[in-house]
Amino acid sequence: MTSFILSCSKEYIELKPQGTFLEDNYYADADQAYSGLVATYDIMGKQTKTFENMITMMNAGSDDFNAGGGGPSDGAGLQSFNDYTIDASTIPPSFWNDYFQGVNRANVLLEKLPLVPMDDGLKARFTAEAKTLRAYYYFELIRLFGNIPLITVPLLTNEIYNVPQVTPAEVYMQIETDLTEAIPDLPMTITDLENDGGRFSQGSTKALLGKVYLYQGKNEQAAEQFAAVNGTPGATSPFGYKLVDNYADLFSSTVGFNTEGIIEISSTSAANVDYGNWGGGQNEGNTANQMVGPRGFSLTEGSDAPDYAGGWSFNTVTTDLYNAMQDDPRMDATIADLAALQAQGKVNYTPANQDTGYFLKKFMPLKSDVTTGGGATELNYAQNVYVMRLSDSYLMEAEALGGNGARAQALLDAVRDRVGLTSVPVSLDAIMTERRLELAGEGHRWFDLVRTGRAATVLSSRGFKAGKNEVLPVPLNELENTLIVQNPNY
Repeated sequence: MTSFILSCSKEYIELKPQGTFLEDNYYADADQAYSGLVATYDIMGKQTKTFENMITMMNAGSDDFNAGGGGPSDGAGLQSFNDYTIDASTIPPSFWNDYFQGVNRANVLLEKLPLVPMDDGLKARFTAEAKTLRAYYYFELIRLFGNIPLITVPLLTNEIYNVPQVTPAEVYMQIETDLTEAIPDLPMTITDLENDGGRFSQGSTKALLGKVYLYQGKNEQAAEQFAAVNGTPGATSPFGYKLVDNYADLFSSTVGFNTEGIIEISSTSAANVDYGNWGGGQNEGNTANQMVGPRGFSLTEGSDAPDYAGGWSFNTVTTDLYNAMQDDPRMDATIADLAALQAQGKVNYTPANQDTGYFLKKFMPLKSDVTTGGGATELNYAQNVYVMRLSDSYLMEAEALGGNGARAQALLDAVRDRVGLTSVPVSLDAIMTERRLELAGEGHRWFDLVRTGRAATVLSSRGFKAGKNEVLPVPLNELENTLIVQNPNY
């Protein structure tokens, strides 16, 4: 079934992996090892948890979304990525630090597990999950920064200053090694979604390996992994994955884990997070929900429009994406046209920075989604988010197949048929167009443009420079008193 990341309770988050190593007497039994594993998974929440999250950041750098927000200085990282003035001082350090914290937690777990008295089969599964998590975090780091250190053992504090960057090829080799070693010791599927929903399986790990191959241009190996995960296009795959019938259901705050989610992160409204601990490792709500909602939203009397909870107006939709989605069945689930609703007298909202009137509906919360628990309500939304879902995997396999042939055509057709669209001839251009519309707002577009060599053309009007902006700048504090060097042209 689905795979990826269970929410962590406060005690799991605060377990030892805060610094560079754990106490010698920690991980004394299987329960403590499990707590360490949950803490290692927790970094996956970077996708939508906290203000500096992957989805709103990567959307801001694409052609489909603006940074938005309250004003041009609201969120320096988002704003500077949006217009490619980003540099070592404006890149949020957490995009480097958080993922390396995840790497460190995995390294500690892998070092400690061999000596933990526990069932051998369970130990093998925990080891496989830790390797997969380390691979995932390194994959995110190399996609973001390109030139990074490779650390596979826990380091003491004074050692971290003497670690140089290595070639991307060396990092990719380690990622591939971790994933291929992990697969045999993982369960084929996750069957107990209530307790294990979000944990890695063979299916989700093979899908991740396929993506890793694709990003290196190893198309034959990528297609092989994706084919195993995807099975017959449109049918239930050997790993239990299947496209959900109703596209809009993918983005419901109540849908939970489903058959389309391959790598899926859960959020909770019950963490009671407030601004005093928000951003301090206790973020279990989906902050992207709050970020993309409109400022000053209200319904007019008697209105039949959706009653949105409002938000901070980040990631306003560009007119270009809005026009591209005209007559597409996924439009209504993707974009909320508040300008039109306001013109019709049905709603009011306060236009903010880079307002277009169009908002990212996939993550816009309704008032009915607001938690009744403690903490700041806007920091505790419960919508799950996908790192990878089946339609994404279908389209990546079609791409790995070169955008031609009967199977590539069937994969593209299955994605379109789900929303009632007729077949179009398969090609790499058709696949990229489909990815843009199918996955709009889910954080993939910038990476797709960069890895296919299209970014310099598509994003030139925003200031994107070839040979520079394919990666982010290394944060300033990582360059001070270390062997780390800045990426080219920053």
